[in-house]
Amino acid sequence: MSAHSHEIEEGLAFLPKFDAAGLVTVVATDAATGDVLMVAHMNDEALRKTITTGEAWYFSRSRNALWRKGETSGQTQRVVEIRTDCDQDAVWIRVEQIGAACHTGRRSCFYRKVEAEGGGASLVFTDAERLFDPSDVYKK
Repeated sequence: MSAHSHEIEEGLAFLPKFDAAGLVTVVATDAATGDVLMVAHMNDEALRKTITTGEAWYFSRSRNALWRKGETSGQTQRVVEIRTDCDQDAVWIRVEQIGAACHTGRRSCFYRKVEAEGGGASLVFTDAERLFDPSDVYKK
């Protein structure tokens, strides 16, 4: 193990490893239940804002823009804890979710279960109740 990898894996310096696009993958879970709410990405600015404000900020790859969770929908995330994995290329945030985490209006982005079917797979809705109507919230 090199001195650098030892520092990353065992040291106390937060040295997030961003990918070639300047992003790190983030998993957001409900601090009370442990449920996975969403997977998103942060750039350096989003990560710094999340740490300093205590609110979840992300970087949208599709819009190529920084965004604060809930700025449009009101469905905010207050950060309770931030962790990084062993090689610091992924971040886990435990949050207090206000309302729905998913842009589809559901509590979690993980509202479909994969089931084996005839050598393939299909999806089945589970925990799929909408907490809000996205067409009302995201008028385009």
